[in-house]
Amino acid sequence: MPGPPAPPSANAADSAPRAVLSRALSVPLILGLVFGLPAVVSAQYGDGVRDEAYWLQLVLTCYAGARLSAMVLTARRRLIQGSFWLFCYIAMGVAPLAQAVLGRTPTPVVGPRSDTVLAIALVLLGCVAFDVGVLLARHRPALRIRWSPPAASVGRRRLYLLILLAYAGSGLFIVQLGGPAVFFESRQEISESIGASGAGGGDGNVGSAFLRGFGTVPALLALLFLLRWLVTSKVPRRSPVILLLLAGLVAVNAVVNNPVSNPRYWFLTVAFAILFTAFPKSPVMYRTSLALGVIAALLLFPFMDRFRYDEEGRKAVESSSFVEPLTLKDYDQIGMFANTITFVDSGAGHSYGRQLAGTTFFFVPRSLWDGKPLDSGVRVGQWMGMTNTNLSSPLWAELWLDFGSGGMVAGFLGLGYLCARGDRRYALRTVDDERPGNITAAVIPLIAGYSFILLRGPLLQAAGRIGIALFCLALVTTFRSDVRKLLR
Repeated sequence: MPGPPAPPSANAADSAPRAVLSRALSVPLILGLVFGLPAVVSAQYGDGVRDEAYWLQLVLTCYAGARLSAMVLTARRRLIQGSFWLFCYIAMGVAPLAQAVLGRTPTPVVGPRSDTVLAIALVLLGCVAFDVGVLLARHRPALRIRWSPPAASVGRRRLYLLILLAYAGSGLFIVQLGGPAVFFESRQEISESIGASGAGGGDGNVGSAFLRGFGTVPALLALLFLLRWLVTSKVPRRSPVILLLLAGLVAVNAVVNNPVSNPRYWFLTVAFAILFTAFPKSPVMYRTSLALGVIAALLLFPFMDRFRYDEEGRKAVESSSFVEPLTLKDYDQIGMFANTITFVDSGAGHSYGRQLAGTTFFFVPRSLWDGKPLDSGVRVGQWMGMTNTNLSSPLWAELWLDFGSGGMVAGFLGLGYLCARGDRRYALRTVDDERPGNITAAVIPLIAGYSFILLRGPLLQAAGRIGIALFCLALVTTFRSDVRKLLR
């Protein structure tokens, strides 16, 4: 038998051929993201005041645009960093800039203008700290990789077990809600069906989160790992059973993970994860996704909310300019950060890790944890007197509420470091290691997609699906050293 393949070089990713955009395309991209779009938004007529907050917001937008341009033009695919800067450019940059110009905010900002100025400055500081963390990761000594079976791989039998769990979880979810038709009506109908099913038991939020999580997450993960197997190996493509399982998983995901019955940020997670798993080596797909992501966020994303309510509660989105939809509730992150600062200054004070503890132990019912923290968006929304407390709490606000400015900076410093390391590992694991059982090749695209939800917050709402995903990964992961036990 032939010996094992040669070990991938530590600098293999660095020596790989680089496919960079031509100058004819890169220059317009940089000019458009860094200067063009911010200038167009700033030129809109509105009642906003060109004060310190406006100029800080303009600087933040240009900075995020420059970093997003760097992600698009980079020689390697940096999935997690690309998602981070795509979110920052749209949700923390262009959208709040449009709100500042038009003088309209999607959620009331109850504090003084100085709190908004501080919020924008802290967001910019967090972005700079993220970049510093990335630089620290780059200056870490290069990885020395010797050939060996991956430390964490997908065993074939365990993949079948995950597929079985996916069918069971999604099947139960569909049956509990009354059949597939409910999933193509509205998110309001889904919520009412979950409540009517009595899935929550004594603690409706925990119960419904587990029902929805086990109905959607295993199906997506099973599809990703099966796609990875099909992309990297000819064996499953010749198997009618595997192709039948794939067709079934596609159908199941089309029901439980469709954009009608799910929040738009979750659908973005599904789309990104499938796209980058199915096309792991395509630089064109990577760059197109980031570039088109800007266009989709500006022109399509606000209108996708039409599936939130049924026909009676649905409100038509009317606008005479492309910037007006950016003042809707989707992009309330800067305003909610400012409200969080006002909330802390009003006497509530910092939580010193209490909010993070509630997120970490999300699975503990409130009946067993007296005083379990509410998610940060709900907590601040109740203090504001809002009727609808389903508000965002961006990661900047979450870290600042718990740990103050120093903790927020440290958090983004560590986040940048981890994201850079994860992106580098992904590049090595997909370009130089094509074994189909590789966990990293499917998990990193999933993290890149889910980062939109984590960055938007609140973290407590995002924790349920993370916990279920970790359970599924523990179920499917094998650490055996025998290569023959891995998928081929």
